[in-house]
Amino acid sequence: MRNLKRIFLGVFIFSLILVVLAFVLENQQSVSLLFLGFSGPQLPISLIVVLALLTGMLMGPVLGWFLGRSSRAARKRLV
Repeated sequence: MRNLKRIFLGVFIFSLILVVLAFVLENQQSVSLLFLGFSGPQLPISLIVVLALLTGMLMGPVLGWFLGRSSRAARKRLV
């Protein structure tokens, strides 16, 4: 059973890598983002999307840890 889980995990990760690779290869058009009047450098769309994905993947656990820590401190004060 343990080996079956590893095989499924390996297939899932390999599939995810293939999907990201296909996305990157299909979206090579350069764009310049505008935000609050500031213009960024011309970068491929795929790079911008992958950077946004990685930023979100890093911010999610950090915010979860921070909010969990603050709620634990509030519970300690109530006791």
